[in-house]
Amino acid sequence: MMLNSAQAVSDVTKEVGNAIELQGIKKHFYDKDENIIQVIKDITLEIKNKEFISIVGPSGCGKSTMFNIIAGLMQPTEGKVKVLGEDIVSSTGHVGYMMQKDLLFPWRTIIENVSLGLEVKGMTKKEREDIALDYLAKYGLADFAHAYPSTLSGGMRQRVALIRTLAMDPEIILLDEPFSALDYQTRLVLEEEILGILRDFGKTAVLITHDIGEAIAMSDRIAVMTQRPTCVKKIYDVGLAVELGSGMKARADHRYNDFFENIWADLDIQIGRDS
Repeated sequence: MMLNSAQAVSDVTKEVGNAIELQGIKKHFYDKDENIIQVIKDITLEIKNKEFISIVGPSGCGKSTMFNIIAGLMQPTEGKVKVLGEDIVSSTGHVGYMMQKDLLFPWRTIIENVSLGLEVKGMTKKEREDIALDYLAKYGLADFAHAYPSTLSGGMRQRVALIRTLAMDPEIILLDEPFSALDYQTRLVLEEEILGILRDFGKTAVLITHDIGEAIAMSDRIAVMTQRPTCVKKIYDVGLAVELGSGMKARADHRYNDFFENIWADLDIQIGRDS
């Protein structure tokens, strides 16, 4: 698999109207005294193919639980999850997960980290290294292929983490606060780069973030969640990055502040409980 094939949208994706469908999702846990703790009240949400959607909500409202259910790492108490029209159980491999920490193995070189998933899939060393080098070259990291993660900046490490995810060629990328550990300038640069990369590859992206500005600058739509037990309170159609061709231009647009103020008001954050 070379880059030109990775950029092609799969036949499955073309045939299905939505990348992800959450239908009546509910989730509860039990505490040590066997009391029920309801985390997700009821979520029904459709995420379109090639869409960039952000999920924002108060701290602890259940966003990460929702993410884990989409990724197939956790089963809902009630409801169904479909990925590309298939039940999540039979959709293994369609979803890639990029988390807050890059989780690069320090004892493996950059090319070895990028090709880790391909190694697990059983590809030969030459096959996986060819694919990894293609990705690293495309995004300006070929010179660091044989370096170790400790020699890279935080932004470069996160870029490598995204490339590692893309190398597996999932149709959907889940982004769990991927910029939270970076300084502000690096965050802005990486936001722009990731938008370009996901656009290049025609991927569907779902971002969890506490940063409203980040969500506005990057997203086609934003789903605002309620306090726990959570549900979707409101969905905003944004699309500034696509319309203006840049996340930075989206931040400078006069509509940016209006979106920010309205979304902040909808979050219903209670000072002292969520701060």
